[in-house]
Amino acid sequence: MPDIILPINHQQSSHCETGVVATLLQSKCIAMTEPMAFGLASALTFAYLPFVKISGMPLIAYRMPPKTIIKKVCNKLNIALESRKFSNPEAGMQALDDELAKGNLVGLQSSVYWLPYFPEDMRFHFNAHNLIVYGKTEQGEYLISDPVFEHPVTCAFDDLKNARFAKGALAAKGLMYVIRSVPSQIDLTPVIKPAIKKTAKMMNGLVLPYFGLKGIRHMAKQIRQLDKKPTKHARLYLAHIVRMQEEIGTGGAGFRFMYASFLEQASEQTNTPALKECAQYTTQVGDSWREFAMLAVKYCKKRSDISLEDIAIKLEQVAEQEKKLSQMMQNALA
Repeated sequence: MPDIILPINHQQSSHCETGVVATLLQSKCIAMTEPMAFGLASALTFAYLPFVKISGMPLIAYRMPPKTIIKKVCNKLNIALESRKFSNPEAGMQALDDELAKGNLVGLQSSVYWLPYFPEDMRFHFNAHNLIVYGKTEQGEYLISDPVFEHPVTCAFDDLKNARFAKGALAAKGLMYVIRSVPSQIDLTPVIKPAIKKTAKMMNGLVLPYFGLKGIRHMAKQIRQLDKKPTKHARLYLAHIVRMQEEIGTGGAGFRFMYASFLEQASEQTNTPALKECAQYTTQVGDSWREFAMLAVKYCKKRSDISLEDIAIKLEQVAEQEKKLSQMMQNALA
């Protein structure tokens, strides 16, 4: 089979799914930025999920679940998106080849661990990484636009198959998605404010104590209770929190900074000056998440001047800031 190389404007992004969404929509001549995709999907949130385990520790998320962003953005803009999963890996790989042969860019969900172009110290068992396949060489290697990297990369057939069909939490089951059609004209303005209102509402939390402000305060409580556990366990637990916040995806602070960029763009697009103040405050919230992470790291490095109580107090301060931000956003749109 001759080389298939489809046109694509590869761009390094802050986060894999928002980067993939922006690139796919730009390929359809839609002016979409990464922050705008994140904001339109109302993807900013917090969740502490003790019943979902990552390396034996609770899943801690700072955004809505994988696949949410691409699905919500396309739904709100009346873009036809087809998503497929597969029980048979060979069928999944054939379907990918078929789409490339038709001239379609293909979004995939995959496992970081099985992608050999990642440096070894960045490869771990995380099954919700998104990328775009834009071609295949005569030798059978796939051409990949991975938002994590500055330049496009390649991946062998078997490696990509393993990455798509890895087992475990958030298993992708070969998930692939293709944009089928887009409206002749798209206006972002009408969907921006409802998306912000939804985010502000979600930040206050849902019924269970694991989401939004309730979830942040619940995690602070769990940190306080670490003083009843062996010190080694406490350090592993805090190291896990920091990894989920700062290393997996864009992390807690990173998502706040991205949402601040969205609010800046939203302020200009909707002519709502109050949203700029919200954007500035969102950046402060992101800074506080980073400060919380630094305290946790110092504790893990056995800094005697940092206590579990200090870390829990800082996290509760973050919760109060997110509460204020939620109110600011609602007031800006009142």
